Amino acid sequence: MNGGHASRLPDDWVATLIEMLRRDLAVVRVVVAETRGSTPRETGAFMLIGESACVGTIGGGRLEWEIIAAARELLTDGSTAARVRKSVLGTDFGQCCGGVVSTWLDRFTRADLDLLRAATDACTKGPTFLVSTLGQGHVQRRLLCAPDDAAQGLRAPMVLSDDTSGQLILRERLDAQFPAVWLYGAGHVGLAVAGILLELPLRVTWIDSRPQLRDTPGVRYEPDPVASVAEAPSGTYFLVMTHSHPLDFRLCHEVLQRNDFAWLGLIGSESKSARFRSHLRRAGVHDDVVARLVCPIGIEGIRGKWPAIIAVAVAGQIMREVCAAAAPSSAHGAFRLDPCIGQDCPTCGLGNPKVTP
Repeated sequence: MNGGHASRLPDDWVATLIEMLRRDLAVVRVVVAETRGSTPRETGAFMLIGESACVGTIGGGRLEWEIIAAARELLTDGSTAARVRKSVLGTDFGQCCGGVVSTWLDRFTRADLDLLRAATDACTKGPTFLVSTLGQGHVQRRLLCAPDDAAQGLRAPMVLSDDTSGQLILRERLDAQFPAVWLYGAGHVGLAVAGILLELPLRVTWIDSRPQLRDTPGVRYEPDPVASVAEAPSGTYFLVMTHSHPLDFRLCHEVLQRNDFAWLGLIGSESKSARFRSHLRRAGVHDDVVARLVCPIGIEGIRGKWPAIIAVAVAGQIMREVCAAAAPSSAHGAFRLDPCIGQDCPTCGLGNPKVTP
């Protein structure tokens, strides 16, 4: 689904939908809007079903098979733009997980491209929300934005509710919420690591300085990768595995100088680790900061020098760190945001394009 693009998120359905609408006249999105009990996928998992392709998964099995069939009906049903299906997995499909899944299905056409592009632009400026209201088979969509501090309480990425008139409302956050991972190095190991990281709930930026790799799908060519460290957001997970030990050192030094990162991993042996730590101290990096450098990398107990083995061990280590740092609260928070007011909007500067049901 990621297509090898380093900036694509596993849940970035907006960008994928825009691409699909260049080929297809209509695409149905299926999203897991609500779950109770044990379910195959989490809230927010999605599929896009078009005339020429099917992207994503909501967990496979009988549930997904039935939902794909319903989506294909919606593709050709001009009288209905959206619907919600509630499935009791044990009773309806004989699935042993036995939970309850509410799936939201809505059809997008090329008439929605202005809204989708506006959403993409708004996401680059701050927290962005899409509110879809379903009534009598028709759906109305609008964008909302909020300052960063106001969005902090909105922990749930998706909330399905109903209003006093009985209309169903899906509120979902569109801007990137996944942790940032900056991977330096596109050699054999870097390629294997990136192949896994790009499929995980992470925002991956993959960088290499070698001109011959500038056309590698997903790789961002940077003649001076050390300078790019300053671009990474605070709380980034850094992974250094370039073709050059001197470049590895300069990258680690630059990251440690920032000291606002979540994690820094360096590929190498115990001897490389000791040598780098010694040089870093001599370069003036404080012992407490040097101690944050993780080298060697990988989960203990997974041994081997095959690139794929290293990739599994390192990806697991990063996800363990990410999960440990995740906030335990799942509170929805109050959803009290005003709609964008156009070019005068103080948060995003964007207005809502005309939306047709």
